[in-house]
Amino acid sequence: MSAPADPAAAADAAAVPVRVRDGVKYCLLVFLAVRIGLSLLSVAGVGPITPRGGELPAVAGWPIAPLEPGWHNAVDATERQDAAWYLRLATTGYRSDDNSAAFFPLYPLAVRVVALLPFVGPLGAALVVANASFLAALVMLHALTRLEFASEAMARRAVVFLAIFPTAFFFLAPYTESTFLLLSISAFWFARRDRWGWAAVMAALAAATRNVGLLLGPALAVEAWLQWRRDARALVPRMAAAAATALGPLAYLAYWQVRSGDAWAPIRAQTNWNRDLAAPWTSLTDAVHLAARYSSYWLIDLLVVGVVLVAVIAGWRRLRAPYLTYAGLSLLVELSAPTPGRPLLSMPRFVAVIFPAFWVFAFAVERRRLSEPLVVGSFAAGYGVLALLFINWWHVF
Repeated sequence: MSAPADPAAAADAAAVPVRVRDGVKYCLLVFLAVRIGLSLLSVAGVGPITPRGGELPAVAGWPIAPLEPGWHNAVDATERQDAAWYLRLATTGYRSDDNSAAFFPLYPLAVRVVALLPFVGPLGAALVVANASFLAALVMLHALTRLEFASEAMARRAVVFLAIFPTAFFFLAPYTESTFLLLSISAFWFARRDRWGWAAVMAALAAATRNVGLLLGPALAVEAWLQWRRDARALVPRMAAAAATALGPLAYLAYWQVRSGDAWAPIRAQTNWNRDLAAPWTSLTDAVHLAARYSSYWLIDLLVVGVVLVAVIAGWRRLRAPYLTYAGLSLLVELSAPTPGRPLLSMPRFVAVIFPAFWVFAFAVERRRLSEPLVVGSFAAGYGVLALLFINWWHVF
């Protein structure tokens, strides 16, 4: 078995009999395992682990309960850091004076809608949206993996490796990661099945969830070109579907134009979150230097990001061009916007959605180039450590 890197040799995905529902049972078991595991870890980890010193931060003006031991942590222990921004946006909306425009709207909008249900509440709605999205994302990843590699074993390994990646607990927290992951995988699924209208919808929604969703556009354009080159399918409609990715951010900019007369508010807000522009290699060089000097968070950032970076580089012959385009651009864009003093801040979370990297791990294990116990053990250990730091308000975000 090998990945269909050569588009001329790739099977017509629209004709491959892969059903999404075939992976539901397995993915549900994996989801329940990590969901229950994180809840138990959260209950056990508040109290024995020393929380971050000093007064806990007031984030976005959203009230977060004091850090106290108890079974309530099984539910609310991930209400940390940026989760407060999404909860506030879902309840009271945007303001023009607090840089909240940097947070794209689809996730808080979905939370607001779900919160209308009785007895749910904002936090409950945020967790429902995030967790349901993650379960659906695992199912879609299973289906897309089988479509691309015709291997049930590859699909199962990719699902497990993604679910236990060191920062995968963010998929279960009130964050955008799981919603974005679901929409980005779905965009590729529909494009590969030659259902470009749905691919456009998924990509546009992904780009309305996180700004890096725009990178799906070039990746889908490559897919459209490969399909045209292989069997002369109509190119223009498929390229138009890829370009439709931009409709998500354009709609958000239009909202700010109507709201405040400043369509560029989201872009300006991004620049106020302590991000600089730099060459990707400069960010990496600085990250290595700081990790060697200080260890701690800098070393964690470098290890987690480095694992994904190495996987993407190693996959250049195994992954099809659209996936390499998406993964490569995602890494380049994130590395081009470092935070002074901690270049890879938040990148361990951002790289978790680069799902083609997990195909590379699965492929390496299948070819016995990596030990499966080593991958599972190191990922799970990293997951446990970083989740404990996160729920105790340490600087993992």
